[in-house]
Amino acid sequence: MSRHNIVVVGSSNSDMIVRVDRLPRPGETVLGGEFNLVAGGKGANQAVGAARAGGKVAFIGRVGSDMLGDKAVAGLSKAGISVEHVVRDPKAPSGIALIFSAKSGENSIAVAAGSNGRLSPGDIGRAGKAFRGASILVVQLETPLASVKAAASLAVKAGLRVILNPAPARRLPASLLRQVSILTPNETEAELLTGIKVKSPVGAGRAADWLLARGVGTVIITLGRRGALVATKEGRTLAPGFAVKAVDTTAAGDIFNGALAVALVEGRPLPEAVRFANAAAAISVTRLGAQPSAPARAEIDAFLAARAR
Repeated sequence: MSRHNIVVVGSSNSDMIVRVDRLPRPGETVLGGEFNLVAGGKGANQAVGAARAGGKVAFIGRVGSDMLGDKAVAGLSKAGISVEHVVRDPKAPSGIALIFSAKSGENSIAVAAGSNGRLSPGDIGRAGKAFRGASILVVQLETPLASVKAAASLAVKAGLRVILNPAPARRLPASLLRQVSILTPNETEAELLTGIKVKSPVGAGRAADWLLARGVGTVIITLGRRGALVATKEGRTLAPGFAVKAVDTTAAGDIFNGALAVALVEGRPLPEAVRFANAAAAISVTRLGAQPSAPARAEIDAFLAARAR
């Protein structure tokens, strides 16, 4: 019997955040900033989001043989995530994101993929036992596409459902789309994937139909505070979002995907699973940082209970 039921394959970054009054112009230095070092990376965010929501999670990725890699692995372990298949890269440093965050809410971000860019199909193959006995694979696009395809193929062969969060946005081969059980783009990502303008529920529906026609099992287009459009071959529904005061939306999509995996592993019907994921994402945007914003299971349950009255 597997010790975990969710496998997350993807990136781990250290987010170096400087909060400033305004973003510096080219060649300008802005003084008076506040610095924070926060655990991030879409893959690691999703793993932590799932673990805090109550899932048993194994993470597969690459970090450097450096202090930031030590910190990343320790953070994942502290969240109760299996790190047996995290590779320590002897050559490339751990991934980092340098983020300027202005009071206006604007961000300016530069990412150095580092070791994330060296996650290989061989790494995925060597972690094959992580897939045995699990139920769901969660994967994104911050690692090489070859490793994403290898993970999806291995998952399908092992009988896992595949949740693909297609971020950062890029076109994807039909062979990969056919292996995806649930695709979770936001509006921008859905537009880039399909070439269809997603400015309204009608446009979102057309994009979802395009993706379903190419073999995706279920399409969930996240719409921020408006909720999510859930589309299957049987029809479409709009899962309403929750009104909250947003402070930092950085990892909302990652928290959504992690919580969605947990709800599905628990056997919840799709509409209920999406509501659970929407609640987790809503809580996350009320807090600063990526992984620190992921809510605990008790918080999600209390949030939903308060809104069921």
